[in-house]
Amino acid sequence: MMTMSMQAQFQSNTSVRLGLGAAEAASIPRRSPIVKGHPTHKPEARKQLRLKAVVGENGRKRFTTLCKAVSSVEPQTDVQPLNIAEDVTQLIGKTPMVYLNNVVKGCVANIAAKLEIMEPCCSVKDRIGYSMITDAEAKGAISPGKSILVEPTSGNTGIGLAFIAAAKGYKLILTMPASMSLERRVLLRAFGAELVLTEAAKGMKGAVQKAEEILNKTPNAYMLQQFDNPANPKVHYETTGPEIWEDTKGKVDILVAGIGTGGTVTGVGRYLKGKNPNIKISSDEAVEMAKQLALQEGLMVGISSGAAAAAAIEVAKRSGNSGKLIAVIFPSFGERYLSTVLFQSIREECEKMQPEA
Repeated sequence: MMTMSMQAQFQSNTSVRLGLGAAEAASIPRRSPIVKGHPTHKPEARKQLRLKAVVGENGRKRFTTLCKAVSSVEPQTDVQPLNIAEDVTQLIGKTPMVYLNNVVKGCVANIAAKLEIMEPCCSVKDRIGYSMITDAEAKGAISPGKSILVEPTSGNTGIGLAFIAAAKGYKLILTMPASMSLERRVLLRAFGAELVLTEAAKGMKGAVQKAEEILNKTPNAYMLQQFDNPANPKVHYETTGPEIWEDTKGKVDILVAGIGTGGTVTGVGRYLKGKNPNIKISSDEAVEMAKQLALQEGLMVGISSGAAAAAAIEVAKRSGNSGKLIAVIFPSFGERYLSTVLFQSIREECEKMQPEA
């Protein structure tokens, strides 16, 4: 039996240890040690002690789970909340925002970048990979160990699907134009995906045709169809949009995002428009700006992020937007583009380097 002072001390310690607010710490019950004879000593009762993720006062995920891989092992101490994700999929989302400070000369509006480069696999496509797979699972269309996922990709969606398929136990077959960067091929294979390259000249249309061909001749195959799947914009409406709204405290005036599959700008835009009908949505496509973001802001981003930044800066220079807050989405990490034109001059410079005597 804990006294009031003991309970207060427990809540204080819990708050400090987990970074939780006082209200969150107070909601966590104190548990008795697990000993023989105690109801929680039974295996089925111990399983009930596994708790799900909670959200801290700062909106970031706090995890209170026991590792399911060893859930049959009796804990040596009290079962206390831990800030550890149960698996990698719980780390998707809640990416931070940061102001651009040095590439914004001449701007009369503030620009804040949503860093999707900080997703588990460094791309905004992590969100739709998870959303499409879990949506299909919920509908009973696929199941791990039985279904074979088939999808055409230009790279980032495929990578998002590949790491989730690996974590969940799915076989994944991807078709991709041969023109895509070597880094993307390596990453896809590293996650165990089967990769089929298609003629570069045929673009994504060729990759889609090959994927459909594989789908038709493969038993238990299922295509997620990223370009037409409602789960694509849905996840941005339910997560990315609310995150931007919450992080800006509802002060965002303009959203800038690349088109891609259309899911990001559609889902986020629909959410923000629902909150503020006066919000403007802009989409556009740049290599030089991506280089400058690395050199001047310390942000290693891909070509599409450079394009989005260039568009945001153009919008931020318009006199009518003076004092406004512009949110721009940086969709992917620059390291994925090392073999492309983005880093060609630096790559050539590094290849010519010689050791000093």
